[in-house]
Amino acid sequence: MAGFRALAEQVRNPRLVATQRRTALRKCLERFAPYGHRATWHHLCTRAGIATQDRDPDPERLVAALTELEEARTLWLAYEEEFAARRRKEKHDGIRQPGALDEWHRRTWGGCDIVPCQSPQRHPAARLAVVLRNMIAAMEAGRPRRDCPVCGGTRFTWLPESMNHPASGPACRECGVLAPVSVLTPEVLMAADRVSGAGAFAAA
Repeated sequence: MAGFRALAEQVRNPRLVATQRRTALRKCLERFAPYGHRATWHHLCTRAGIATQDRDPDPERLVAALTELEEARTLWLAYEEEFAARRRKEKHDGIRQPGALDEWHRRTWGGCDIVPCQSPQRHPAARLAVVLRNMIAAMEAGRPRRDCPVCGGTRFTWLPESMNHPASGPACRECGVLAPVSVLTPEVLMAADRVSGAGAFAAA
């Protein structure tokens, strides 16, 4: 099975037809998809100007989408290396009790669903690397906040777990990301609308 780098080379390979290069980009998302596969694909297509169902897209637009994905992946791999080094030091120092950051890292290990979204069509407009950087900073700060760590929004809806929503938690009504519970204050969590995600976002 080809790894991310090999697939990225296929996306950039001018000898391959656009359909093959598109398929390679989709397979890249099986290795790294910060919003989840479908939401990350929709995000990349939107930003690169590609129709999500276009089977023969402009190769330059595919490369632009890949470049954004690679930028975010480089940031995430650097974070994972720093996290691993910190945990080794903590264990050496006798600190064994995992915290909220450790729980979040375990859930996001591998680079998929790092910042899950309310739906495949609702996600932040900023570059993936910017969103990841903001979320990492918020988690590492270890201080609960009253606003969304991604966009600064202050209204949240609590999404229950369902077949359409494998993840549950407080979803920002501005950008659509599900924020980790530990990053928000108890007051914000209590104030989150306890209604269905679809209805809440439609009314936003």
